Amino acid sequence: MKVLVTGAAGFIGAYCVRRLLLDGHEVIGLDNFNAYYDPALKEARLRWIRREAGDFPLLRLDLADDDGMARLFAEQRPEVVVHLAAQAGVRYSLEHPHSYVQSNLVGFLNVLEGCRRHPVRHLVYASSSSVYGANQRTPYSVRDNVDHPLSLYAASKKANELMAHSYSHLFGIPATGLRFFTVYGPWGRPDMSPIQFAQAIVEGRPLRLFNHGRHRRDFTYIDDIIESLVRLLPQPPRGNPHWDAENPQADSSRAPWRLYNIGGSRPVALTDYVDLLERLLGRKARRELLPLQPGDVLDTYADTAELQRDTDFQPRIDLEEGLTRFVAWFTDYYKITPAEGLTTAYTHNKQTFEGLSHERPGPQPQRTEP
Repeated sequence: MKVLVTGAAGFIGAYCVRRLLLDGHEVIGLDNFNAYYDPALKEARLRWIRREAGDFPLLRLDLADDDGMARLFAEQRPEVVVHLAAQAGVRYSLEHPHSYVQSNLVGFLNVLEGCRRHPVRHLVYASSSSVYGANQRTPYSVRDNVDHPLSLYAASKKANELMAHSYSHLFGIPATGLRFFTVYGPWGRPDMSPIQFAQAIVEGRPLRLFNHGRHRRDFTYIDDIIESLVRLLPQPPRGNPHWDAENPQADSSRAPWRLYNIGGSRPVALTDYVDLLERLLGRKARRELLPLQPGDVLDTYADTAELQRDTDFQPRIDLEEGLTRFVAWFTDYYKITPAEGLTTAYTHNKQTFEGLSHERPGPQPQRTEP
């Protein structure tokens, strides 16, 4: 298939592009390389993709550019769209709300309009576990009410789900929303906890644990996110003939529209997460316990019954294995040198890294058949 991937140089987007290329698809990438975090990391991800999976066209374009997006769809005519670009971050939304309106609302509208004017087989877009907001009944089900977001970021993701439904209803666009739960792994964003925490531990800086470290998070390793996504890609939704308007299900409708949770379904206490990072890095953290921050949810825990039903897959990589892979990449990419108390763990992580292909030159692998 010819697939447009937005956010192609981002964390999830880069893994998605790599997998689609290796599976034999034609990929067009889009990214605006904004300065939310150092664009050098995005450039490094692109080098990694091209070494591992080959070259692909990448358009440096902002989603909110109405004319540019219209030209992109008219000229490229993608068969499938994987929309992963967004302004991310809960706390950033407290200080920069307009960025979320432009990227997550105006930008998504331009994607929907492109799919409307030049019909696609399937639109798959990223939502977030943050939409569950004030809901404290766990595990979170896609059939739960999500009308009480706790941040503008979460509200923008809920709005994306509603916008997609309206376009599915009005124009028959098959649209699938994926609620990602705390994605982590090599090449992750530097504003996310694995890199923030690992850097603080290595540099001996205080590790700020909000809600006094009592959060629990459903960590999901990046490979499990991508496996779920590619299994859903060839399954565009159809209208649910059993949908009851008087007792409506929140995850489907008569329109070709669906929602899925993608999470590890194994929530981990933040303190246990830090304990594991300490062991893998070979250093103790200086923990600073702070109150709950505005916009934070207490716990996340995914019910993935619908994902398992429709893909015969559920995330498999546990936190210890996933963080071991992450630390292997982290110590290499950020050139962490052995120090007192770090030598054994560092050597182990470097050896682990040698078994991975992240940011390593080498022969390009053969692409598999789609």
